[in-house]
Amino acid sequence: MIYPIYTELTECRDCYKCVRGCPVKAIQVNEGSAVVLKDRCIFCGKCVGVCPSHAKKVRNDVARVKQFMKDKSRVIVALAPSFVSEFPGKGDQLLCALMRLGFCGVSETAIGAALVNASVEEISKAHGGSCPYISTACPSVVQLVHKYFPNDVKRLLPIPSPLQCQSAYLRHLYGNDIGIVFIGPCIAKKVEADQSPGYPDFALTFGELRQWLGEEGISLDKVEVKDVPPFMPCKAGASTFYPVEGGMIASLSWGRDPMQTKGVALSGADQVLGALRHLDEGGPGSETFLELLTCEGGCINGPGTRKDCSPADRKGAMQQFSAKRVSTGKTFVPPEDFIQLLLKEGYGVLEPAGRVREEEMVDVAPVYETHSEDEILRALKELGKKSKADELNCGGCGYNSCREMAIAYLNGMAEPEMCVTNMRKAAQSKMDVLLRTIPMGVVIVDDSLKIHDCNAGFLDLFGELGFEPDEQALNMMKGLPLEQFVPFHEKFTEQFDAEGKTNQYRLHYKDKFLRVTFFTVSSQQLVGALFEDVTSPTVRRETVVKKAEDVIQKSLNTVQQIASLLGENAADTEIMLNSLIDAFKVPSTQNDDANGFSKDDGQDLT
Repeated sequence: MIYPIYTELTECRDCYKCVRGCPVKAIQVNEGSAVVLKDRCIFCGKCVGVCPSHAKKVRNDVARVKQFMKDKSRVIVALAPSFVSEFPGKGDQLLCALMRLGFCGVSETAIGAALVNASVEEISKAHGGSCPYISTACPSVVQLVHKYFPNDVKRLLPIPSPLQCQSAYLRHLYGNDIGIVFIGPCIAKKVEADQSPGYPDFALTFGELRQWLGEEGISLDKVEVKDVPPFMPCKAGASTFYPVEGGMIASLSWGRDPMQTKGVALSGADQVLGALRHLDEGGPGSETFLELLTCEGGCINGPGTRKDCSPADRKGAMQQFSAKRVSTGKTFVPPEDFIQLLLKEGYGVLEPAGRVREEEMVDVAPVYETHSEDEILRALKELGKKSKADELNCGGCGYNSCREMAIAYLNGMAEPEMCVTNMRKAAQSKMDVLLRTIPMGVVIVDDSLKIHDCNAGFLDLFGELGFEPDEQALNMMKGLPLEQFVPFHEKFTEQFDAEGKTNQYRLHYKDKFLRVTFFTVSSQQLVGALFEDVTSPTVRRETVVKKAEDVIQKSLNTVQQIASLLGENAADTEIMLNSLIDAFKVPSTQNDDANGFSKDDGQDLT
């Protein structure tokens, strides 16, 4: 089975944004591709949201749900209360559209939230008015506690999540032969469906619902509002505020205290992790109820929601909707017998298969061995961090510090290539070595025709320094105008408009013959030139050409004397010898004695 979040390897390369975004660093980078490790993942969906190439995928269950509905005569939608902020002003249209998709009814997951609230109220009474537990409404938080804070598993509320409670209650009312499909903003709810089959059977995101509606040609804007189905078994009340940070506490009787002295609501992975670390270290607050949600602001901003709506609009829509529900007075009242069943059985209200799967699949994340300080220092050196000054802690690799990166490297979670600064230094070092050792003159200029870099060969040809330039002298050249060294700087300007093409010329400059190759280092930013001095072989060829011309002249004198005997053969001989001369000559400008460029069409000067 494909886990809820996976990586499309062909689309993932050298990015590391998912590593930066993952709150628990459950991403392993191997050969440049970042893979989600299922046994460390808490399925919060952060990596999906930040991936620029969309290589992080969410498992699509629409096809499975369609097939499931063919096999089941009655399938009920468990609709997350955040549908109000996801489809503002289109609640009735959504209900009608869901019926057109083939569902037999719609039930609000806020019903399950009301069941959880009633159970929490009873637990509070048993603890003198307090509830010393962590909420289980967020499946990512449940995964986080089980995998990374196993000592605090006992602090989790001993009542299943609202969705699981709703599923159990719907089966209690309508029988075990029904199907239940959750639709909401959460990716992690897919894990609940996988771990406790039937509670619910499947979980779809709002994004998947939109896809399904599109496939069926259903537009909510055009849905006729007629015979709107009532919620099963009825509408929920104050618990519809659950998807907002603090909504759970606010919907409890003891949470109506404006100061909320008996509970603390936190949202966002960083805040949740901070609270759990503090709790795990034995910090105060053991009697405080913790409402923890990994999505900032609550489920209304979940990874399965649309991105074209502001958090303020979402929260405002939920506030107005929940206030209206509470004011009606005709909402769901949790039955006492089922509350007692929840308090007695806890997760036991789920079928045995579901209970066993929950216990088996939510396990402690693998613990890496502790590394010694020497091992960490050695890893830092392998990453190019030979001193504290090299530890920039830039976060480019995805980790908060170079030390964290080194530990991840030792754990097999990271690669040296992830260190951007180290790779840049390595590339610069290689370029410097090549530039300094290449036997030709090299200069690289920016679009202002200022020297970006050059080597000693360039200064030997154009600098007229009178001494051998060292590294310090070469560094001093950077930023100087090119025109101080060469009079033909306009040729560099032309190269910026050459669309990255490499152009080669022959240059006669101050009694020297140079082969010049222009190249683009970075489009519209840097242009370089290689200068190869071919003066010596050229002079030798010029000498050969001169001697050949002398021979020709003497031959012509002789030819003139015996022209009557040779006839047209003399002209043929002259043409042949002149062709030989032309083949040896270096093409020049209009004035053979002048300095200047001529296009190199591939003639070998050496």
